[in-house]
Amino acid sequence: MNATEGATPTFAWQRYPGAEALLERFVGLAFDGNSFAADLARRMREETSTRFLDWVDHFVVTGSPEREAALLEAGFTRDNCGYDGDTPVFVHLGGLFARVAMAQGSGPEVREVAIKVESVADFVRAHDLGTELIGPALGPYRLTRVKGANTSFAAVERRAYRGFDSYPGDLAREGRMAPHVPRDTVAARELWQTRKRHFHDDDQGMTYTEARVGDVIDLVGRDLACHVIFEAERDYWESRNRAASVQKARQDRLGLGWANHDHHTFRCSRRLFPRIITVFERLGFDLREHFHAGHHAGWGAQVLEHPITGIVIFADLDLAPEEATANFSRTALPDLPRPNTVGLWVGLHGESILEAGMHHLEAQFDFDALRDDLQAKEGIATMKPFSDFPFLRQAFTEAERWPVAKQRADRLLAAGWIDAEQHARFLAEGALGSHLENLQRREGYKGFNQQAVSAIIAATDPRLDPRTTIGSIA
Repeated sequence: MNATEGATPTFAWQRYPGAEALLERFVGLAFDGNSFAADLARRMREETSTRFLDWVDHFVVTGSPEREAALLEAGFTRDNCGYDGDTPVFVHLGGLFARVAMAQGSGPEVREVAIKVESVADFVRAHDLGTELIGPALGPYRLTRVKGANTSFAAVERRAYRGFDSYPGDLAREGRMAPHVPRDTVAARELWQTRKRHFHDDDQGMTYTEARVGDVIDLVGRDLACHVIFEAERDYWESRNRAASVQKARQDRLGLGWANHDHHTFRCSRRLFPRIITVFERLGFDLREHFHAGHHAGWGAQVLEHPITGIVIFADLDLAPEEATANFSRTALPDLPRPNTVGLWVGLHGESILEAGMHHLEAQFDFDALRDDLQAKEGIATMKPFSDFPFLRQAFTEAERWPVAKQRADRLLAAGWIDAEQHARFLAEGALGSHLENLQRREGYKGFNQQAVSAIIAATDPRLDPRTTIGSIA
């Protein structure tokens, strides 16, 4: 990422093979020192089609001048968040890499490897460990440990917290450790989970949603509100997508949950886009890349990232060729005379933030293994990859077809957005709804391929004949 004072940041994500190789070496040493971690990695690959390194939250290594020099050379810098006492933590700001804590004294090179999970209690139950749960229920940082010959293994559960203290004093001073907070956390999640999503008028729906966001923030604070809201959003999307529910069940059998999520994609109307972005900003998201994908691409997107939870959003909308310089995240745009792919999807199914839910969740997998395992074990097909580089591989599972409400189809027909044949087909057959996205990143690459995203957006246009869409599946 590059930025100059007073200018909009530009993001040119790089690849860091040296950093990846260093962390892969740490993983190998952890496996040598902890048989449970080594066996878990095998089971992750065979039973969930995922890679152990993608789940790693942090390493604890024994400090030495040579080891610190290697981290700095690979692009790591000192984090402003320490591990404990005088133990520094190193973070890579340019790539997607686990953090590294460097402990003083003597010991094995890798003292601990910790993976991220959604629920430590679920992880302990899934593996019949009977180990201690360290940290309060629904607290900011909870973990359990499995001892090894030389290296300990930890599973950690984070809730809107970047630190390493199960009873952090700074959060206690903010009231986050008070006895009523777990109760309020459950209540906040239920506030969002039970919110009304179906509205005849989307402006009314956004006004209601904006108020409900405020209620959740008032109850638990901004960052924890973000955490519980996106837990509920993943649940809603999963309830409407078979590939999602199948894969989530595979990951739950190992007690992992969706802790491997990469980004959450919300499809939005042009008119409501700035209001939707403002909702995300209220939850603490920072604006990252701002795409207009080209004169004839027909779409644009705003990428947002939350600095505490690490959640990433890809919010997209239709754009006209002449709107290349439009600041669509701040200025509402009128409807196009005829929608492109994103606008038609919203017209058929509703706003992602309202009744439709997310278009897809992208999580990190072993790309070939997930594609093959879903097909062989569950009969779930995968579309042709739209990114297929050594450092970035992406593909959608076959789309979930959703029914289209007659009032929506009638409204689109009256507006001239669809013709009579399409109207009849959408009512009879439904329209392409949601996907699970299979993603494999290498070398810490954080970016998106605009040309590739343009191709898959075009390939998922609801107006395409279903037989053409099915034919594109690999």
